[in-house]
Amino acid sequence: MSEMALVERVPALLRERAFRRYWIGQTVSLTGDQISLIAIPLAAVLILGADAAAMGWLKTAELLPTLLFNLPLGAWADRQAHRRRAMIAADMARAALVLTLPVAYALDALTLGQLYAVAFGIGALTVLFEVCNSTLLVALVPSERYVQANALVNGSRSMSWLAGPGIGGVLVQVLTAPFALVADALTYLVSAGYLARIRPVEPPPAPVAKGHFTEGLRWVLRESSMRALFAASGTLQFFNYMFHTLFVLYATAELGIGAGLLGLILGAGAVGGLLGAVFAGPVVRRIGIGASLIVGFLGFTLPLLLIPLAGGPLPLVVAVMFTAEFLSCIGVMIADVAGGSLQMALIPDAVRSRVMGAYRTLNHGFRPLGALAGGLLGTAIGLRPTLWIATAGAVLAVLWLLPSPLPRMRELPTREEESVPVG
Repeated sequence: MSEMALVERVPALLRERAFRRYWIGQTVSLTGDQISLIAIPLAAVLILGADAAAMGWLKTAELLPTLLFNLPLGAWADRQAHRRRAMIAADMARAALVLTLPVAYALDALTLGQLYAVAFGIGALTVLFEVCNSTLLVALVPSERYVQANALVNGSRSMSWLAGPGIGGVLVQVLTAPFALVADALTYLVSAGYLARIRPVEPPPAPVAKGHFTEGLRWVLRESSMRALFAASGTLQFFNYMFHTLFVLYATAELGIGAGLLGLILGAGAVGGLLGAVFAGPVVRRIGIGASLIVGFLGFTLPLLLIPLAGGPLPLVVAVMFTAEFLSCIGVMIADVAGGSLQMALIPDAVRSRVMGAYRTLNHGFRPLGALAGGLLGTAIGLRPTLWIATAGAVLAVLWLLPSPLPRMRELPTREEESVPVG
């Protein structure tokens, strides 16, 4: 194949220097996040002897910032002229926080309290990064390439799911959990370095006016398409976390799947996610943005009905689980690419960070509720019946989309159609 043919096969956005630098930085950083997801809990368990209660507090410290800070930081970000600088500062601060853990371990001073504080701090800084990121990405990408941009970013996320846990596991094995976190700190520095090398023209800051703090949430409630998408996403988050709270216990205790085999099953999901990101663009072009969103929701949720259905000989059980994870992750990527592109096109720049802050608050707010419901129901009625409720409830989330304008929406709305209602 000629050099020219190879260049033509590279996605158009990756041939543009600014987006390519942004994408490389985020790809590296997402892989580092997966290392932390393994290394920090392992540091708690293996180094500090954390019990179930301590692990619960650690997870709470990680999730709490999304509930506390998305709305206020979204409001703050919309008033800033230079969101990119805030993202660089967040990356640098996350690197510094992560590095305190191996330093404390080397000094024999590592404590669970420090792990909680670092998890909370990283969570808060990640919220800041993400509410600014939604505006920066729109500034980098022309509207006709929103779908391609979301496919590339979500493809990076799938690659991180595939490679990150394996890299993290090897690093923990070779270096011990605290020192493995040095690699995560380096990925934040790489992200900051690439962000420092781009100069997008960011939208002007929103003026401070009465109702500024809640305008993002009020905009969502007024806009029928986004209202339906947020309701469907929130419902899906609730039932999905009910499912994931019990999935590992169900797979190991009731189905007899070992840890190594379970890891391979989850790896099949990561491969499916990567393929979903590759095919999302062609699917959107073929059937339209609204239909793709519905296909993605159903493609994500319907295969998971196979999980509580699994039974019989172990090879059959494993085949069913592989199929469910693989197909489900293809579906979730199509939904994420279509939904992310719709949000980029539909949300006005003046309220973008506030809307995304409201979106993340609602979505993440349903996660602990779903996890709690899963634990209570699993104890009361058993694992398999609860998984039937969780998977069936997730499928029904698509009903929020059907009465909205979304099923009839073929093309993304244009930037000229954006407006911010007064009031």
